[in-house]
Amino acid sequence: MNDSCCCRKTEREEKDKKALVNRLSRIEGQIRGIKNMLESDAYCADILTQSAAVSAAMNAFNKALLEQHLHGCVVRDIRNGDESSIDELAEIMKKLMR
Repeated sequence: MNDSCCCRKTEREEKDKKALVNRLSRIEGQIRGIKNMLESDAYCADILTQSAAVSAAMNAFNKALLEQHLHGCVVRDIRNGDESSIDELAEIMKKLMR
């Protein structure tokens, strides 16, 4: 984690925060389900199917958060004359596209 993460914050509207937390809670439940499947010796293909669903759910979470980041943080920074968030966004996109 870089130093800028500990000091920077994003204030979100309560409905947006709740939607993101709900997505993560569903993903958390899916992960527990996969763990239970593994512990009960479920068929590999069935576990892989559920794992793919978790990956898709995380991608959907990332897209929603990225959209909020673009419309909120990035727009705000550019309007304030700070274009460093564009470079930061480029780095984030590289990580998301691995």
